[in-house]
Amino acid sequence: MSSVVIETHKLNGFYGDAKVLFDIDFRLNEGEVVGVLGANGAGKSSFLKAISGLMKVEPGMITLRGEAIGGSEPGEIVRKGIAMVPEGRRLFPSMTVEENLKMGAFAGRKGRWDINSVYAQFPILKEKRNVPSTSLSGGQQQMVAIGRALMSNPDVLMCDEISLGLAPVVIKDIYDSLPNIVSEGMSVVIIEQDVMVAQRCSQRLYCLQEGRVSLEGASEALTRDQISQAYFGI
Repeated sequence: MSSVVIETHKLNGFYGDAKVLFDIDFRLNEGEVVGVLGANGAGKSSFLKAISGLMKVEPGMITLRGEAIGGSEPGEIVRKGIAMVPEGRRLFPSMTVEENLKMGAFAGRKGRWDINSVYAQFPILKEKRNVPSTSLSGGQQQMVAIGRALMSNPDVLMCDEISLGLAPVVIKDIYDSLPNIVSEGMSVVIIEQDVMVAQRCSQRLYCLQEGRVSLEGASEALTRDQISQAYFGI
């Protein structure tokens, strides 16, 4: 039986006085890919921000292998083994591809991923390693963002809308890399608006609606009608 890596317990989140997350219970097991679905404004990115330390929450609301980590600083979260691929990629425009990748290694965690293994995963990046990151295509920039997160050798990789704005063939190429990435036990959280992509690539799905969990279950067992009702509330 897989061990639980991340759990949230009645997770609530706020932007100032505005409450955006409501009593979210969530579980991520070792080696598991979990998809989180929801329309714009459903709370998906806020949920990742809470886990990654970008939104202050109570310590016990989030645990990593049983250790309370809610409200920890983002750098500490990375050192504990959680890395995020942010929405919009957020590469350093003044840096080359390789310089961007090396920025991900600041935590000093040891493991499978280094510059050579990232290049093996995404060969085009080795070819482009000395060019500015801004000169790459959208898909190639997304590969850099994923590679930078992998350079921290995380136990948990969280991907926020990595398919946004990309062509379907590019999205397929990026998601086809997931099985190798998780092959040694890494756990992955995928934030997606595309139901078909999320369902195909994950073992379990959560759907958020207005900051609340509206559906949870095994990806292959959930019907399109169930997901649509949870997604849109109709």
